[in-house]
Amino acid sequence: MVFGAQAQTPLALPQLGDGADMSPAAERRLGDRIARELYRDPDYLDDPVIMDYVQRVWQPLLAAAKQRGELPAALEEHFAWQILLGRDRSVNAFALPGGYFGLHLGLVSTVTSKDELASVLAHELSHVTQRHISRLISRQNQQAPWLMGAMILGVLAASKNPGAANAAIIGGQAVAAQNQLNFSRDMEREADRVGFGVMTQAGFEPQGFVSMFDKLQQASRLNDAGGFPYLRSHPLTTERISDMQNRLPLASTNTSSTAAITDDFEQAMVAARAKVLSNSTADDLRSWAAQLSDPRFVTLTPTRQVGILYGSILSAIKLRDFSAASKGLDLLKSRAMNHQAGQRLVYWLAAEFALVQDNPQRARAEWINIPRAPGRPDILLEAQIDIKLGQAKMASDKLQIWVAENPKDAAAWQLLASALLMQGRTVAAIRAEAEVNIAQLNYTDALARLEAAQDSARSGKLRTDYFESSMVDSRLKQVQQILKEQGLER
Repeated sequence: MVFGAQAQTPLALPQLGDGADMSPAAERRLGDRIARELYRDPDYLDDPVIMDYVQRVWQPLLAAAKQRGELPAALEEHFAWQILLGRDRSVNAFALPGGYFGLHLGLVSTVTSKDELASVLAHELSHVTQRHISRLISRQNQQAPWLMGAMILGVLAASKNPGAANAAIIGGQAVAAQNQLNFSRDMEREADRVGFGVMTQAGFEPQGFVSMFDKLQQASRLNDAGGFPYLRSHPLTTERISDMQNRLPLASTNTSSTAAITDDFEQAMVAARAKVLSNSTADDLRSWAAQLSDPRFVTLTPTRQVGILYGSILSAIKLRDFSAASKGLDLLKSRAMNHQAGQRLVYWLAAEFALVQDNPQRARAEWINIPRAPGRPDILLEAQIDIKLGQAKMASDKLQIWVAENPKDAAAWQLLASALLMQGRTVAAIRAEAEVNIAQLNYTDALARLEAAQDSARSGKLRTDYFESSMVDSRLKQVQQILKEQGLER
């Protein structure tokens, strides 16, 4: 998970899959168990704006790994390849069994370019494609999978709150669990080498790899006091630092300057959003206004100013200081007019602000100004506006098209449930709520919702149709089968 450079001599590492006794399907089942609990964690967050930014880094990395032959068909088919955001302010990211990845908002708020974020994600991706997790788990193959998952969850909990370690895992189990997240030096070097190649082939600048490494090295010098758990699960070594520095001249010929890389309004606003959402106490939120009024603000770079402006507006919205938020938006719009990616985030924030004020007409006017690049944030925002305007049929029609293509989008299913309920389509709404549970791997609750939908449809008292009733029956059987395979059937 800490990343680095390609070694100058061949690495005596196993070939892909060697020494990995756990099949991809078995590893995915273990990953599902862990991810199900992470979805339930209060720190789990699905913020469309931040996730869209992350996905625009993540998807090219997946494509590059496939092009390079690092992502074989068996893994592509069986693994989830999903990133889960955590509200935690610490600088951390981690790979989990089955192609799940955790990313803390603290890390998103620390990086200064897409390239730095790509360096972290490419390294984590390579731990999974090279089957490092499977190899480590195979060393503990005497443990039941459910116990292995509980132990890994315990380590993740302890990384956020060391005082909770004894409550989560104790004694020898804690050591065994920690070993699941601590990769060997050879594995770290392999993830460095493969991750670097994946990142540069995906079109990201190699300087981002080095600058992120510098951040971690600086934190290491300062004897990380808890804000960089990434350093503890992936310790830096002199050898790996040297590998990183030696590798850079051999990398891609793209040589845009560091100043150009970091001069990114969109990144600055995403980082500010991540920082606000992970530091949401009243004092933390008020601190943004203090930065804005600091005389040194005018001496900062335009990118830094835009980031602080965005953070101060979002903080003011959360504090319900609507006057300050409105003034800040006017200023931010004037700063971002010539930056298309920045404009998208500004108008999205303006529409979000209007919805908080319960002014969907204003939200619609702001939404229309967003430069068109239809994606998940736009779909979800438009649906919220339509629902607020009482246009539930319009919202549900668009959302049903979206979820047909993106069936694992829990937030879209939740909005669809609201839109359907507004139309009196109670059975369909209950099924949509079940789909929220399924998307988050909570099959027990999904079963309960589907049974409720089935009972309602059969009672004849609620509005439904044959097609919807058939969908409920079919989905119910599918969930029952999943629970039976997991040994959880009732």
